[in-house]
Amino acid sequence: MRTFGRRVEAQPPAPPPPLPAEPGGPAGLAPIAGLTVAATPAAAPPLAAVSKPMQALRAQVLERIDPRAALEMAPARVREQLERLVHEVAGQQRVEISAPDQAQLAQELVDDMLGFGPLEDLLRDETISDIMVNGCERVFIEQRGKLSLSKLKFRNNAHVASIAQKMASSVGRRVDESSPLVDCRLPDGSRVNVVFPPLALDGPCISIRKFSKRKVDFAGMIENGSISPALARILEIAARCRLNIVVSGGTGSGKTTMMNAMSRLIEHSERIVTIEDAAELQLQQPHVVRLETRPANIEGKGEITQRDLLKNALRMRPDRIIVGEVRGAEAFDMLQAMNTGHDGSFCTIHANTARDGVVRIENMVQMGSMSLPVRAIRTQIASAVDMIVQLERMRDGKRRVTQLTEVVGLEGDVVTLNDLFTFEFRGEGPNGEVLGDWVCSRVRPGFMQKVRYYGLDVPFVQALESAP
Repeated sequence: MRTFGRRVEAQPPAPPPPLPAEPGGPAGLAPIAGLTVAATPAAAPPLAAVSKPMQALRAQVLERIDPRAALEMAPARVREQLERLVHEVAGQQRVEISAPDQAQLAQELVDDMLGFGPLEDLLRDETISDIMVNGCERVFIEQRGKLSLSKLKFRNNAHVASIAQKMASSVGRRVDESSPLVDCRLPDGSRVNVVFPPLALDGPCISIRKFSKRKVDFAGMIENGSISPALARILEIAARCRLNIVVSGGTGSGKTTMMNAMSRLIEHSERIVTIEDAAELQLQQPHVVRLETRPANIEGKGEITQRDLLKNALRMRPDRIIVGEVRGAEAFDMLQAMNTGHDGSFCTIHANTARDGVVRIENMVQMGSMSLPVRAIRTQIASAVDMIVQLERMRDGKRRVTQLTEVVGLEGDVVTLNDLFTFEFRGEGPNGEVLGDWVCSRVRPGFMQKVRYYGLDVPFVQALESAP
């Protein structure tokens, strides 16, 4: 019979005596096809000594299974056999545990062997957008923009570490004391950051940014109150007209979601190259080349940075280049790409306002090109970037576009900006929600010639005029 387990050495009998042999099998547990082998179980401990029945039963079950064989079986089949094994071990060892608790233990074992342990329940919950593990005792979640402490706990810090290492190894990365920082992704596209001791003083920390399985488009953003219909129409036209767009905002403000929504308007005939630290963009076009950075190995060699990938992307005949997040010297290469025929390129940056975004791009260019004069950098920014979309996660938990800003040009040594739309706060609703309006300046932007070239100048003007 094919088995899914390892043989457990027979233990000397001890009171209470083992139950009589089941028909067709030796004394002790009858073998379950594919899961266990016949084994003489260890003597059951006195019930008074079992202060935590679940933990005791778990240890007994783990003695009789081989997790490696689970990888060859379907999760549903593994769960079914584990439930049966838990039930039989509980009866054999005289552990008093209810049927729901037995099913829960079986599911926990399946999650540990085939998934990411206790985090599986949170990963399955589509209402949760962020999961933050601060050691084994404290796991925070974000639901609908609000943070709260969950009831989930790990067994110990070693359990957290094993789950983190499993996440990293699934995409060919490693994390341990010698390499305590890692960015990776889960099979569903969720972004993961892990910090190990000694950098994390209270145990391993895991931060997971989940992405909704439901594709978010501008219609969904209007329904959620993230943008107005007129603003959505302007963004649609901007994406179609191959404007170079910088999406700016703080952590968790919805930058990646906005990039995904804008990318839906790209023509399917265009070749797109995406560059990310941890791949999370979800483009729908058929001709997409996805590139991902690589960290250095244990010897400190083999690192491939975003700047390396950006330089290589220019040799791949892209129509558009999309950089997941610009945070360093690659900003200069991104500006060069925007200025050399790759119109319609997108990138994201971390900044609090559109003006701060311009300053941050300038500072990042200086990180890699200290010899460039400030005026030359600002000239590059003014000629490369057409529009900045500023996002913010507000105190009611909703993500909103707070500014849609045109980069007009250079006056003297100052990059001039024109706010096409701004979000104006006007009060608070009965449930604490932020109320406001997207106000349009109705000033025609300098890129109208490009909009007219694509034949979209009339709907663009209509969208401006329909805004409050």
